[in-house]
Amino acid sequence: MSRIIMGIESSCDETGVGLVRLHDDGTVELLADEVASSVEQHARFGGVVPEVASRAHLEAMVPTTTRAFEKAGLALSDVDAIAVTAGPGLAGALLVGVSAAKAYATALDVPLYGVNHLAGHIAVDTLQHGPLPAPCLALLVSGGHTQLLRVDDIASSITELGSTVDDAAGEAYDKVARVLGLPYPGGPPIDKAAKNGDPAAIAFPRGMTGPRDAKNDFSFSGLKTAVARWVEGASRRGEEIPVDDVAASFQEAVADVLTMKAVRAAEEQGIGTIVISGGVAANSRLSGLAAERCAAAGIELRVPRPRLCTDNGAMIAALGAHVVAAKRPTAALDFSANPALPVNVVSL
Repeated sequence: MSRIIMGIESSCDETGVGLVRLHDDGTVELLADEVASSVEQHARFGGVVPEVASRAHLEAMVPTTTRAFEKAGLALSDVDAIAVTAGPGLAGALLVGVSAAKAYATALDVPLYGVNHLAGHIAVDTLQHGPLPAPCLALLVSGGHTQLLRVDDIASSITELGSTVDDAAGEAYDKVARVLGLPYPGGPPIDKAAKNGDPAAIAFPRGMTGPRDAKNDFSFSGLKTAVARWVEGASRRGEEIPVDDVAASFQEAVADVLTMKAVRAAEEQGIGTIVISGGVAANSRLSGLAAERCAAAGIELRVPRPRLCTDNGAMIAALGAHVVAAKRPTAALDFSANPALPVNVVSL
């Protein structure tokens, strides 16, 4: 008999509630995915303010839950299990989601699972493309994380191969957007501007690509600084800043490093499938260059549609469904959110 899994996400500035159906054959069907974003409340600060995010989650949790059940045509009593983001993320924001999940699980008397936000970004791909091949390589790219992960079992076995040593790719996008006078968050406006620019106009550096650098790690702080210095130099000379060219050249540097390292890692690991996930996965140049390089290397590329790439409840519900199917232990009701939850801990 199929089971209904409810997923709650509140790690940063999106309140997400998702509902999926776990079928007897292990496949997962998306029924509802409702998100309330507080990004506009953070825009004037140029980044997420934890206290503002926490209050926004408090205000949005019940209305978002109500919309999700209405969209799915279900009642709370139809839920068979609940999954909630236990970490990583902002402590206060996580606490809101975890508290809500505990309340719902207690009231409905259903199993509760605290799951990993990062693993959720990988699991969400199964809602669009079906079961993940084992093993597969995940390139997780978001505002707070840039990681290469080997996934042997989405419910229990994820190994970090490399990560960023400073700024995440999405963080660099936000900082460069600010330098260029583009709105927050920086990903979409830079991607839009880059479409009208020349990616070869400016030779920005490719961080962590030297012979002595860790081959699976990333660094975008130097690239961000290089863009800022280039713009400052042009301004001092009284030159008009070619925003489109700067955006395209910056974006090319990011996509070049990400895709090169992902394909190389997959080849070295003997893995035939790469999944790109996280908010930056929605970037057109990243997905386009990844498609070119994966095709040349004979590697299958899977990228969820943009709606599924950003933080949402569907990804937590999807991961919860896989954890339930694998018969992983449930979480104790007194578990705590962990802002620094490591990616190898898929569920609590």
